[in-house]
Amino acid sequence: MAVGLAITSEKGQYNGKMTPFVVLSCMIAATGGVIFGYDIGISGGVTSMEPFLKKFFPKVYTKMNEDTNISNYCKFDSQLLTTFTSSLYIAGLVASLFASSVTRVFGRKPSILLGGAAFLAGSALGGAALNVYMLIFGRILLGIGVGFANQVLKLNLFPPL
Repeated sequence: MAVGLAITSEKGQYNGKMTPFVVLSCMIAATGGVIFGYDIGISGGVTSMEPFLKKFFPKVYTKMNEDTNISNYCKFDSQLLTTFTSSLYIAGLVASLFASSVTRVFGRKPSILLGGAAFLAGSALGGAALNVYMLIFGRILLGIGVGFANQVLKLNLFPPL
């Protein structure tokens, strides 16, 4: 349940203005969510491509082509495919929990560099993947990068009190 709080001044109205800094801060904060949303769109499209399924998930590909009357929920029923899809989000969650400690001890710049390096390594590994385990490990590295970036982004905009 959402709870709202109204801030009033002595005159009864909030005196704040919509400044360019406020708009920019909101746009930057929104990019943290956009990163995850973008990945949902990309990974959802890729996991339904026949060449991708044929190479990395042949059982899913075979099941998809066997019976065209089966629902998509049944066609894509694979624990390995689910692991591939969710590994980025789980790694992002865990990484964002540890990223705050890393940021507090070493600062924001090393946290951003660590997240960027993990993201770069995950991208390279995903692009060069020869089997599904390389894909999953690459997605875990991508999740670490996204988790660090998301945490540092929010910390920059909303520093602790």
